[in-house]
Amino acid sequence: MNAELFSATILLILVLDPFGNLPIVVSVLGKVPAERRGRVVLRECFFAYVILIAFMAGGRTFMQWLQLSDVSLTIAGGIILFLIALRMVFPHPDGVFGERAVASPSRATRRAVDRRAVGAGDGDADGVARPRAHDHWVIALSVGMAVTTLVLARGAAAASCCLESAPSWPSSA
Repeated sequence: MNAELFSATILLILVLDPFGNLPIVVSVLGKVPAERRGRVVLRECFFAYVILIAFMAGGRTFMQWLQLSDVSLTIAGGIILFLIALRMVFPHPDGVFGERAVASPSRATRRAVDRRAVGAGDGDADGVARPRAHDHWVIALSVGMAVTTLVLARGAAAASCCLESAPSWPSSA
């Protein structure tokens, strides 16, 4: 394993943030039966992996088609993070992300991919554009998603014992 592959893998694991997504996944899967939680996590991580691979393969062309530059994407990511920070500092009745509650497990993919996309907008997009480096990024993304899937699946399984014995919180509707 060379230094570039190792660096890309660590970068993607930090951007994917499996431990930061774990509380979100556990709370979303709270009403899903314990025997289905592992399959739901595998399905949602697979969808996220396919979306990330698709954008890795055709993202540069898609950005050119929309006439977006790396600088404009970085600025947009910074603005989104700033707006999220404003909502964290000045609470809104609908919550930080604009929704009070998450209704279905399939929304976990959208939230996780949204978080990854904002983080990836500030990352090294030039490394993916180089032809020889593309293989390293695919391997790094595969390893990163494997680590993320493992952490989320094990975390959801470990949390199932706590979720079943925990009292339900009253809903503030």
